[in-house]
Amino acid sequence: MEISPQEAIEALGDVPVEIEAELGRPVLTLRDLMGLRPGTVLPLNRPAGENLEVRAGGVLIGYGEVVVVENAAAIRLTDFVVV
Repeated sequence: MEISPQEAIEALGDVPVEIEAELGRPVLTLRDLMGLRPGTVLPLNRPAGENLEVRAGGVLIGYGEVVVVENAAAIRLTDFVVV
């Protein structure tokens, strides 16, 4: 029995997919890395207020902004990338 593409997608509907939202990727020297202590502030290579990249399974799917929902950080999606 052959199933339609829609049925195939629906069959996968409960498969967990890891979502990532990246603030930045600072590069440190080994000396700086070894000097990290509680309270150290790491500068990010992204301007404050700029949208974050949102990835699903490692693939860029869109952009979002950091928001606070019930005292927890969250991402509000602002744009999607056509895959």
